[in-house]
Amino acid sequence: MSAAPASHAPTVLPILGFGLVYALLTAFVDNSYHLLILTVVPVWAVMGLAWNLFSGYGGLVSFGHAAFFGLGAYFVALAQTAWGLSPWIGIPCAGAIGAVAGLVIGLPTFRLRGHYFALAMLAYPLALLYVFEWLGYQELALPMMREQAAAFMQFEDHRVHVLLALAMMVAAMLLTNVLERARYGVSLTAMKQDEAAAEAAGIDTRAWKLRAIVLSAAIAGAAGGFYAVVLLVVTPPAVFGMLVSSQALIVAMFGGVGTVWGPVLGAVVLVPLSELLHARLGDVFPGIQGVVYGVAIIAVILIAPEGVVWRWRDWRRRRQTIDLPSVGEAVLRPTVTRSASIRVPRTTTETVLEVRGLSKAFGGLRALQDVTLSVASGEILGVIGPNGAGKTTFFNALNGFLRPDAGSVIFEGRDVTGWSPHRLCAAGVGRTFQVVRPFRRMSVLENALAGAFVRHPKMEAARSAAYAALDRVGLAHLASTPAGGLSNRELRLLELARALAGGPRILLLDETLAGLAAGDVDDILDVVRSLAADGTTIVIIEHTMPAMVRLVDRFVVLDHGAVLVEGTPDEITTHPAVVDAYLGTKWRASRAGD
Repeated sequence: MSAAPASHAPTVLPILGFGLVYALLTAFVDNSYHLLILTVVPVWAVMGLAWNLFSGYGGLVSFGHAAFFGLGAYFVALAQTAWGLSPWIGIPCAGAIGAVAGLVIGLPTFRLRGHYFALAMLAYPLALLYVFEWLGYQELALPMMREQAAAFMQFEDHRVHVLLALAMMVAAMLLTNVLERARYGVSLTAMKQDEAAAEAAGIDTRAWKLRAIVLSAAIAGAAGGFYAVVLLVVTPPAVFGMLVSSQALIVAMFGGVGTVWGPVLGAVVLVPLSELLHARLGDVFPGIQGVVYGVAIIAVILIAPEGVVWRWRDWRRRRQTIDLPSVGEAVLRPTVTRSASIRVPRTTTETVLEVRGLSKAFGGLRALQDVTLSVASGEILGVIGPNGAGKTTFFNALNGFLRPDAGSVIFEGRDVTGWSPHRLCAAGVGRTFQVVRPFRRMSVLENALAGAFVRHPKMEAARSAAYAALDRVGLAHLASTPAGGLSNRELRLLELARALAGGPRILLLDETLAGLAAGDVDDILDVVRSLAADGTTIVIIEHTMPAMVRLVDRFVVLDHGAVLVEGTPDEITTHPAVVDAYLGTKWRASRAGD
């Protein structure tokens, strides 16, 4: 997914062009069966796009979209049968029914993860299938309305159905195109690649999942309503069956998940192939449609695991020179002068963060034991200690990934104990990770955008903040580069920029210097010093003691989850207990040699 262009025209025009070509093709087809195929191709493309808006971008695999599709189909059929409601009204209502179902299903099911979520989603359409059969709707035929054919979408010329299905598909593609380049696409793609990092960047993952499933279910419900009108008969297996959810998933996976064109490409290739083979060979090989989809998914797994579109994009990227996108050039690039190597003394004693009696145990292991400390505004506090001392657990408790068993965290006078990571990020707490966690499929600029939205909901403001953060750390020239292609130094700076884009009051840096060469360490130290000089408070975990001694104002030493001692760099590096527990005799000897 590349950086968002300043205008959507270059991507909108191919969509409209494709729709026009498809409509022209329809004009030369007379065979009613072929027209039916031309109608169901866009229907399944819409279903694939609906699935894609939730699972393709968000990463939570759903086997349950048949639930929304079937509810939409049965609503339109029952509404016309019982109340004489026109599909022109029934189909939008079917979309609303799907949206409500998405909300009702999503709220409890998002508590599950991975294959448990996928299996739970599979249960919903299967349950609905048996419910509708039990209610006596094994086969529900829509009444013919010959005197009001147009009012009930019962056109003699089936080309009209093709054009209506095509209009739905083009609308779904345009919507996906807009959302992909908006906060929706950036947030869901970030969640898909690393949910914990997305939370730390300020993305409310639960809220975005709910938005995604509601939108996705609404589109699936509308598609199901239209499908009922086209076939004029609805049965539970036809709209709630396994093949419905499987087709939506497979057309998206074949073409490319998380893309506009992927589900459409999958539908255009697979649906006609399966339908034509079923018409010709269905009596000889029953279930040949399932065979076609099974073979397609095996081929994709073996040849292009992320789909045809991603395979093509990767091939094209390897052949092209990456240029800075227009979005980056359109943004004001601030000039940042880094601070000198010597720290400027702090002139304030205002307390930004206060930790009181923080404790956390995992079974019999006490990872944190009554940790109490405070951090002043603009201070660089170093947290050191041997491996297993509880440093990362301490950060996770500060950052909301762990809820402490006892104690409290006070940030800017507010008790934030137990707040979620995204809520803490919105309050002004930024975070990097011990093992660098970029969104590798996204560009450098999009990585920073993911962090900027927490402070700047509007795209233009977020884009400016993201670019300013990249400029601050020296990565502006790589704005359009995929994050997966960066060096370790650049990834560390990118993670720092993502945290900076949200305008944090305090930064929690977890081993930001890990694995870096001496020159790279100096670059990052300069950036950290400049941030502190501008008033950002820094708490840093690090094992590179020579660099830490030059960087921090004060040390806190953890050992076995408890505060061993705290003080200035000179006090800590000569403290006997610290030397014995952490620094070791080699450090003592090196200091004696100096």
